[in-house]
Amino acid sequence: MIKHIVFFGIVDEAEGKNKAEIMQYIKKELENLINLIPQLRKIEVGLNHPEAPAGNFDLALYTEFDTMDDLDAYQVHPEHKRVAAYIGKVKTSRACVDYEV
Repeated sequence: MIKHIVFFGIVDEAEGKNKAEIMQYIKKELENLINLIPQLRKIEVGLNHPEAPAGNFDLALYTEFDTMDDLDAYQVHPEHKRVAAYIGKVKTSRACVDYEV
């Protein structure tokens, strides 16, 4: 099994939305990918707690795949690319780890 974990920093405002609205939109769009991408086995999207210390990332994405080939298929899937394009416009930072268990 491959676990793909990504953390994002998000801008305070974009396209008429505040940070909370942006993060809720991203969460909804990412979580819907489970219905659209067959290689995606599990997905969780967490939003940083409002009382968490300053300096934390704003959003965490946790996904599971059977193989690296499945992760690769997810990365190039049109629906993932659509959501990733939006995130690319509103992210300030990103960190990622892919590992096998």
